[in-house]
Amino acid sequence: MSAESRMLRVLIADDDELTRGGIRMILAGLPDVEVVAEAADGARARDLAIRHRPDVVLMDIRMPVLDGLAALREIGRHCGSAVLMLTTFGEEEYIDEALAGGAAGFVLKSSAAEELPPALRAAAAGEMFLSPPATRRAVTRLRRLLPTPAGDGDTARVAQLSDRERDVLRLLAQGLPNTGICERLVISESTVKSHVSRILLKLGCDNRVQAALLAHRAGLLR
Repeated sequence: MSAESRMLRVLIADDDELTRGGIRMILAGLPDVEVVAEAADGARARDLAIRHRPDVVLMDIRMPVLDGLAALREIGRHCGSAVLMLTTFGEEEYIDEALAGGAAGFVLKSSAAEELPPALRAAAAGEMFLSPPATRRAVTRLRRLLPTPAGDGDTARVAQLSDRERDVLRLLAQGLPNTGICERLVISESTVKSHVSRILLKLGCDNRVQAALLAHRAGLLR
C-alpha cells in the first residue's frame, strides 16, 4: 500500500480518553490517515479490528478486560491488521513479548507527535518501527539482565559490515532514528533505510533492538 493510493485506516486503542483524544488530534493533521474506530479496552479493540480491518491498530500495552499483548495476539489470529504498541518509559520489559507476538513496533506516547507519521506508514508497508528512546532503554535493560560478553561470533558478524554500515549501526545503537542518522552522516533517509535493511540481514537480526544489543556486545560503541 502506498500513501498516494488510498487512505491509511487506523484504529486507536487506549483506556485513557485524553490519550485517545491527543492521538486523534495528531492523526487529524495527516491528510492520508483516517481513524475508523476507537476502543477503551483490549477486547473491544480486538472486536473492532476484526469488524473494520484497519491497516494499523495503535494499541496501548496496559488495557482493561483484555491487556494489549493478549489483544495483539488475538488480532494476529483473526485479521491482518498491523499493530503498533503505544508505550511509556518503564515498559521496556514488554518489548520482547510484543515482538514475539507479532507487533509491528513501538511508539513512545511522549514522542507520538513526531513518531506516529513514520511509524504508521512503516507498519502499513509491512516494516517495523521501534521508538529510538524505547530502543535505548530496552538495550540498557537487556544488557543488565543478560551481561553476556562478546564472543567471536559477535565480532565476526559485525566484521561483515562495510565501514558505512558500521557507522549506521553505531548510531542506531545509540537510539538515533533514521532522520537523526541521515543528518549525522549527511546522507539521504532512503540511503539510511537501505543500510539498516542490509545491516539486519547481515547480522541475522529481526529488529533494531537486536542489532543495537549486538553492537553493544561487540564493543562497537567503545
